[in-house]
Amino acid sequence: MAFQVTKQTQIGEMLQKDIGIAAILMAAGMHCVGCPASQMESLEEACMVHGMDADMLTKRINDYLANEAK
Repeated sequence: MAFQVTKQTQIGEMLQKDIGIAAILMAAGMHCVGCPASQMESLEEACMVHGMDADMLTKRINDYLANEAK
């Protein structure tokens, strides 16, 4: 089964699996993806800090991953 992201997935783990996720995070306004501290944050924690909808961003990332797997 292909890698899927949950709200508990750490930013660092996502970026290790697919660096293309960085573009999605940055487009959403999360410009700290390169910050060492962000690597250990979950997607949900990062979304809370940035005032973003974690469910929406999780879906967007998983949609991207599903298209990459085709």
